[in-house]
Amino acid sequence: MELVTDNLTFKPENEYFLNQVSLEFQAGKLYTILGRTLSGKTSLLKTIAGLQPIDSGSITFEGKDFGSIQVWKRNVAMVYQQFINYPHLNVFDNIAFPLKQRKIKPPELVNKVSSAIRKVGLDGFEKRKIHELSGGQQQRVALARSLVKKAKILLLDEPLVNLDYKLREDLRDEFKNIFSSDFSTNSILIYSSTDPLEAMQLNGDIIVIDEGRILQSGIAKDVFENPSNIRVSEVTNDPAMNIFNGTIESNKIFLNENIRFDVPVHLKAIQAGSYHFGIRASDMFLDTKGFDFNVEIAEISGSETYLHLNQDELNVVLLLEEVKNFNDQDNIKINFNLKKLYVFDEKGDLLFSPFNMN
Repeated sequence: MELVTDNLTFKPENEYFLNQVSLEFQAGKLYTILGRTLSGKTSLLKTIAGLQPIDSGSITFEGKDFGSIQVWKRNVAMVYQQFINYPHLNVFDNIAFPLKQRKIKPPELVNKVSSAIRKVGLDGFEKRKIHELSGGQQQRVALARSLVKKAKILLLDEPLVNLDYKLREDLRDEFKNIFSSDFSTNSILIYSSTDPLEAMQLNGDIIVIDEGRILQSGIAKDVFENPSNIRVSEVTNDPAMNIFNGTIESNKIFLNENIRFDVPVHLKAIQAGSYHFGIRASDMFLDTKGFDFNVEIAEISGSETYLHLNQDELNVVLLLEEVKNFNDQDNIKINFNLKKLYVFDEKGDLLFSPFNMN
């Protein structure tokens, strides 16, 4: 079972929502569409569901033209980031609604709904009204209603974005269990997210989209380790990968007049010239023998500290996996883990990755 989009383009009012999007989706796999807000994620899902038109291109499913099939006849289920449920119905009836529309007989209907309720962890909530549920429970109802349809294509549009952090973590784990069930082997699962950590934890294939164009796709680990260009490196990291303009001369890397260091072993083959250098926030560290930077902003998030630093117009974000207090304009010394340094050419395309030195 295969879903194929071929050069999908949607350009209302001269602005690309989708720009020649060509993708292949196989049953039994989870695909995460990763991109920032307004990158085209929702437009792509709505197009597959038949809820948004296209200017050109085509969609085929199981070898048939999907565009010619009416929306209500497409075997597609979609879960939105908002909690879309029927407020006048209880949990059981919300989930049973699409089965009743198909006139499924009561014994079979009860079995299917009960199975979906168990999968999303809502046992005992069958008679609750929607207003009696928490936000996470409401989203589980919406998910169960999609699961019970046994749709061949399940689309999830940032389904956890409106939940608090802890609940997002819990539900993300539950989603992974659901996706690994028998249900997923017969379905195409497409999940959209703005959160690179979420995309990595779901551990499927990642499709990076930006301004309606597909930048890179592949196994999550491969895309993270070998971003094809600077834009992908920014989208797949939170905070975005630090990017510096610099040069290589006399076997040394120069980021500015004060920051220079020997070319690391994995970059020895690179020629002298101008480049963009990249390093993740977690691949820098405090070092009393390092380079001087001033603290612009210090943010504590859980058990981590994010430092926004500056030196002569060179800005970096450093991640410390501990809680430390800093004041604005504190002077600190940091250093770079050069084994984790990336190099991009002047156009922004990847030249050298520390994970791919062949």
